[in-house]
Amino acid sequence: MTTDRHDALIVGGGPAGLTAAIYLARYLRRIVVIDEGHSRAKWIPISHNHAGFPDGIGGSALLDRMRDQAKRYGASIVLGRADTITRDGENFVAAGSGIKLHSRAVLLATGVENRRPAIESDAHRDALDRGLLRYCPVCDGYEARGQAIGVIGADTHGVAEALFLRTFSENVTLIPHIRTTLTSTDRANLWGAGIRVVDTPMASIAFEDRAIVTLTSGDEHGFDTVYPALGSDSNNALARQLGADLGNDHCIVVDAKQRTSVTGVYAAGDIVMSLDQISVAMGHAAIAATTLHNDLRNRDGEGTGS
Repeated sequence: MTTDRHDALIVGGGPAGLTAAIYLARYLRRIVVIDEGHSRAKWIPISHNHAGFPDGIGGSALLDRMRDQAKRYGASIVLGRADTITRDGENFVAAGSGIKLHSRAVLLATGVENRRPAIESDAHRDALDRGLLRYCPVCDGYEARGQAIGVIGADTHGVAEALFLRTFSENVTLIPHIRTTLTSTDRANLWGAGIRVVDTPMASIAFEDRAIVTLTSGDEHGFDTVYPALGSDSNNALARQLGADLGNDHCIVVDAKQRTSVTGVYAAGDIVMSLDQISVAMGHAAIAATTLHNDLRNRDGEGTGS
C-alpha cells in the first residue's frame, strides 16, 4: 500500500494510538494508523475502572468504539506491521509487508507486552475471562478483594505487586517463577504485611474451578486468582531504529509534551515510562497529538494556537 504523504503516521492501534488518531483527525490532519492488532487492551475481559463506564466495558469493545470514532473523522487505519521507519529529509517512510507510507511526523504508540507463564493460548484466554488470571492489580485488584491471591515472581517486581495486592486481601502468597531473589529487606516487608512466601519455584499452572499452581516439589497451591508479576518487554524496535533515547526500562524517553529525542517523532501510552493505564495512555495521546499538530503549524509558519 503506497500513499501520498500523510501529516502523521501513528504506529499502534491501542487506546493511545486511537486517541491520537481521533484528536489529529479532528485537527483536520491527514493521518494513518498502522495497527498490528496486538494491543494489550484486547486482553481485558471487562474494565471497571475506566471512567464513564460504571458497569464496565470489555477491552475489545472499547477498541471497536475508538476505531469507529477515529474513522468517522477521516482517520485511515491499516492492518499490518511497520517493520522499518526511515528518514526522508525532514519526513519519514514506513515500510512493511505490502505497506509503504510517507509521513511528515511519527507518533509511536507501540506499547509493551506482558511476560506470561507457559500457558496454552486458549487456556490463557479462558482464565482471563473467568478472573482466574489477572495482570493488572491497579486495574482489577478491587475485583480480587478478599480472595486467595497468588503472585508469581519472587523478585523486586513480585514483592511490589504482592504488597500492593495486600490492600485488597489478607490472603496473598508469593511464589517464585524460576528462582527466588528476595533480599532480607524484601522478606521483612512481606512478613510484616502478612504475605506468605513460598521458596520452591512453580512448575506449572492449571485452571479448574480455581487456579492450581504446582511447584517443582510436586506440592500444589490453589488460588481464587493469580497475578503473574514477571514484568514486560517494550516494543521499542522502531524507536531504536530512529535513534530515540530510551530509559533504563527500555521505554521511550519523552519531554513534557510527549516529544522524543528525535525531531518529528512523538510517543504515547505504555511504551513511555508511566503508570500503564488506559486513562494515562489517552492523556499522553491528547498531549502528543496536540503537540504534533502545533509543531507542524510552526514548521509551516502558521504559529501555534494552544
